[in-house]
Order: sequence, then structure tokens, then C-alpha cells
Amino acid sequence: MTHPDGKLLELEHVGFTYSTGIGFYGGRRIEALRDISFSVHEGETLGLIGRNGCGKSTLLRVITGIFRADRGRVIRHCDRISLLALNVGFDANLSGSDNLVISCMFLGASRREAQRMHDEIVEFAELEDYIDQPLKTYSSGMRARLGFSVGLKMNADLLLVDEILGVGDAAFRSKAREAMMQRINSEQAVILVSHNHPTMVDLCQRVIWLENGEIRDQGEPERVVEAYLAHLEQVRGVGRPLQGGPR
Repeated sequence: MTHPDGKLLELEHVGFTYSTGIGFYGGRRIEALRDISFSVHEGETLGLIGRNGCGKSTLLRVITGIFRADRGRVIRHCDRISLLALNVGFDANLSGSDNLVISCMFLGASRREAQRMHDEIVEFAELEDYIDQPLKTYSSGMRARLGFSVGLKMNADLLLVDEILGVGDAAFRSKAREAMMQRINSEQAVILVSHNHPTMVDLCQRVIWLENGEIRDQGEPERVVEAYLAHLEQVRGVGRPLQGGPR
């Protein structure tokens, strides 16, 4: 199913608009994405950066099909795309175990596949003593560990990671980062959203900067990240240099 040029995904002039649903006349229409075009190739790690609300998470959900684009085309040359994000498909009234199975199925697994992966996911999430309790009894860190572990263990042609490498305590964060590095080094194609800019420079082959739902810049990670941070410093005075200076 892969494109002859090794493309797993193509976006052509994609746009997405939603309604706030608030107000006397049904709320405002918000254009979250405008004219988004790019492709992702086999084995590539692509980074998405931008301020909160710029459209990063919305874009990932359009790519997976959770949201349907209003305009343009999303062309998937692969069988399975997995979104690794906190609490995707979670129901607080169900047990951790039930949420695990449902989330796996939400990400494209069959029930049998989800049940086969169950114990491995629970072990990685370090939730053996809690997995049969209702999710509403979990701390935010426990939910985060479960969400990360579900997405990580899914077999996917393209893995979408939405600001999740900082989940859990220090020991779990170290384990999560190591596991992600193994996936990336195994030629796993990844789209990574993070505000940790040194991580983006270290892990990504290419970075896209989103601004107000549009692609402001894309290309070599260090150049794009430095341009983005310089822009933040100019317009808001909150820019941060890369740790250790330019690389």
C-alpha cells in the first residue's frame, strides 16, 4: 500500500473548521487549519512545533480520521496510523482494563489483538495492582502512563505522538523516552508534537512550524526551531534558547 516514493502520508491543501457551539446563534466558526500540505516518508521522524492552540493536536486528529477535513485531501498510503495521546477514548467509569482494550480497538486493533497485548501494556504502565479499578480512581499520572503504554505497544505504520514524552515520574519518563528512541531507531515513521525543543532537534529529521493553523516554516530542525524561538521572543518575549546553545 506504500507509495512508490516511500510516502506513508500526503496532505494536500487540508483545512478544518469547527464551531464553538457557544452563543445565541450557535457559536463562532473557528478555522483551525488552513491550506496544510506536506508528506511523511517511511522511517522519517517529523516534528510539529507551535504555540498552544495553533492546530497541532487538531492536525493529528485529522490525520487519524478522528476529525474529517473540510477541504483538501488526506491520502494514507499505509494500513495503520496510531495516535499516542493522553486519554484517547478513555471512559472514567470503566476499569483501566476495559479502557485499555477499548483504546487499542479505537487505534485500530481487533478485540483479540487488544486482549493479547493486555498484560504487556499493563506491565509497561506499571499498573498491575490497579488495572481492574475504575479509571476515575486513577491519578493523572496513572492515566498518562496507561495512555502512553497503549499507544506505544500498538503496531503502526505511522505513529503520532502528541506531547506525551513527559508523562509520569522521573523513572517512567526515562523509560518512556528510551522506548520511543527504540521505536524511532527501528525505522518507525513518527510525527512528534512537543514543546521540548532540544528533543525535537535531537529526534527529528524535519520540523514543521504551525502558526494560527498555517505552516509558517518547515525544514531542517535546528533552523526552524531557532526561527520559531526568535519569533516568540520578538512577539511575546518568552523565547528560550536551546540547551547548550546552537548545535
